[in-house]
Amino acid sequence: MRRVEHVMGFPVSLRTDEHLPDEAADSVFAWLREVDARFSPFKPDSEVSRLDRGEIGLGEVSADLAEILDLCEEYRVATGGAFDVRLPGRGLDPCAVVKGWSVQRAAELLTAAGARSFCLNAGGDVVAAGGPWRVGVRHPEQADKLCTVLEITDGAVATSALYERGAHILDGRTGAPAAGLLSLTVAADSLTEADTTATAAFAMGTEGIEWAATRPGCEVFAIDASRRVFRTAGLPVAANRTAA
Repeated sequence: MRRVEHVMGFPVSLRTDEHLPDEAADSVFAWLREVDARFSPFKPDSEVSRLDRGEIGLGEVSADLAEILDLCEEYRVATGGAFDVRLPGRGLDPCAVVKGWSVQRAAELLTAAGARSFCLNAGGDVVAAGGPWRVGVRHPEQADKLCTVLEITDGAVATSALYERGAHILDGRTGAPAAGLLSLTVAADSLTEADTTATAAFAMGTEGIEWAATRPGCEVFAIDASRRVFRTAGLPVAANRTAA
């Protein structure tokens, strides 16, 4: 099965080489559409927007949003404020956590439905099971080239970079666009961890490389603004560096 839908502003693709009931795939995309409706800061009737406007209090939010906000605070503290979803003038925007968290939940829906081998790709961030699956890491300056190819069996890979949306990640300590890195990729057990760590580390600039590398279970590949390449010893680089 191979299925692609545009959800939350980016393409989401599901690939599996085993038989998977249509209902299982339907549940994945239905869940992601629900997440977009509930937690998008760009939808005025979402729970996030209502909270930001003060129409509901923190004690009234759903269990899911409470979990998301707890994760946001955890990473804000861990980065010394570099990662912050409440930047002045921008309103509450937890998208950096919501994406990985929601796609990880979608993967868990597949597992609960009996799927053993699948790859779920959300705008280039991947969670997979029953591999090996190969994940290409795009070159930050040459769209038709890869920097490296990672091989994962059960886990996730996420990249934060400038090439898709420009300088959209801000350093919460200064309010200015994050500087010092061109691209930073994290491989971890879950996409919640991989995606949020990659964004938080990118917000920190070059110091984020070491910070991400010290996170439990995280392996890192990064390119700084001087085009220097960094990678941790346990990074799961594929022997044959061709992405599937």
